[in-house]
Amino acid sequence: MKHTIRGLLAATITTLLLAGCAYQPPTQVDRAPERDAGQLLQQASQQAPAEAARTRLEAAEILARQGERSQAYETADAIDESELGENDRVRWAVLFSELARGEEEPRNVLRATQVLDAELSMTAEQQRALTERQRWARDTLDRPDPELLALPELEGKELRNIAVFLPQSGPLSSVAETLTTAIRRHHEISGTGTRLSFYDSSREDLDALYDRARQQGAQLVLGPLDKDKVSQLEQRDNVPLPTLALNYGSGDYNQARRLFQYGLSAEDEARQAARRAWQDGHRQAALMVPDNDWGRRVGEAYWEQWSEQGGDITNAVRYNPDNAVTAAVRTALNVSGERARLDNIDTLFLLALPDYARQIPPTLDYYYAQGLPVYATSHLHEGPLQPRLDKDLDGIMFIDIPWLIPDAAVGGEEALPFYPSYQRLSDEADGSMLRLMAMGVDAYEIAFALADLSQLEQGVQGSTGVLRAGSDGRIRRELPWAKFENGVPRPILAPGLMGDE
Repeated sequence: MKHTIRGLLAATITTLLLAGCAYQPPTQVDRAPERDAGQLLQQASQQAPAEAARTRLEAAEILARQGERSQAYETADAIDESELGENDRVRWAVLFSELARGEEEPRNVLRATQVLDAELSMTAEQQRALTERQRWARDTLDRPDPELLALPELEGKELRNIAVFLPQSGPLSSVAETLTTAIRRHHEISGTGTRLSFYDSSREDLDALYDRARQQGAQLVLGPLDKDKVSQLEQRDNVPLPTLALNYGSGDYNQARRLFQYGLSAEDEARQAARRAWQDGHRQAALMVPDNDWGRRVGEAYWEQWSEQGGDITNAVRYNPDNAVTAAVRTALNVSGERARLDNIDTLFLLALPDYARQIPPTLDYYYAQGLPVYATSHLHEGPLQPRLDKDLDGIMFIDIPWLIPDAAVGGEEALPFYPSYQRLSDEADGSMLRLMAMGVDAYEIAFALADLSQLEQGVQGSTGVLRAGSDGRIRRELPWAKFENGVPRPILAPGLMGDE
């Protein structure tokens, strides 16, 4: 197969760039004179978006080869990569991720390496380089950023006035009402004397709410709850008051100073399930998630964590919750005839609601896969003890908040965090509502912990798990594990010690 000199030269340059090596530019005898990057950028300003993106990419590559790395970085940063074709998008990702790493900009490295999730065609060397840079970016972002997390206006001061931004109408109003009840009840029991002021976030925009809260002396904000509004906040450089949003934004990372985020994230539970399965020695996983947006997001979180650890996903099934379980299990476990083929599967991750989940263990038994370890999120657990109904869940390992598995989490109800609030609120709520109420209690406690961030760095024992602030202000939960035995959640101790396995 014939190659042009220019094609061979481009391949050589790309290889050297990927390897991060210095190279000696060819002489004019070896190649035609380099095009002028400045002229290319001028042309791009007058071109249609797709053509302009390609022209800017060529200019960025020229600048990088000439050693003008800062200008190359700025040029590559300005490219709308969505306008590039697949091959050019990979070229851009390789170049921009390398330049962004040199500029110590991990978020832009992650932006570039999103091509790894887009299933674009690339060489093994390109994939290796992008994967290594992605790992560097995540490791860098996992380290605390003191400037981002600092709250000097609260440090060493008593928290006397909290504003709460929650909707009183609209689709989230019932969730907001449950959170409000929990915050009020816990506030009364705690007896802190702090003033709580509630603002209807469904009636005013965020800037107007912040203005009113500041005028009334608020030191800190709890809320908003709406994911879109949290996403708007996390894209700012700063927020007007220290804020604990009661949801997570849709971005990969929060970049706003003084903004913290906390919620009951199913994606976090999936990542924890992947870590636990890996700690228990498993390496080849099948997964079953609902065929909807929720299932897609949670499945991707598990897949990403599992792959990052070095595990393989053997089968991934997106099931219809209204259909019979049998077909989904047959696909997930490579069933042939009446027997599952588990030669390349040693664990199953399950995201399912209780009615669907209760059908899984009997189906595994039917296909001779009763010994397959199953790890699940909290969503299969309704909360109250119901051994006869939940006996069909026997053998499944799952995580949940301490308030819903007190015997497995802490050895009994009286040892639970914030036991007086638990006593009062558990009388008013079923399992799903109690999770939200526990979230309201923890949100209130996190607000006070923000005055001393060392608490959140070490980990706060909360109603919804052990709470820690990530490097970008997102609060992560570590939940306790339980395993159904005779229909009752029982404790699981150290990773790798599965008791009866």
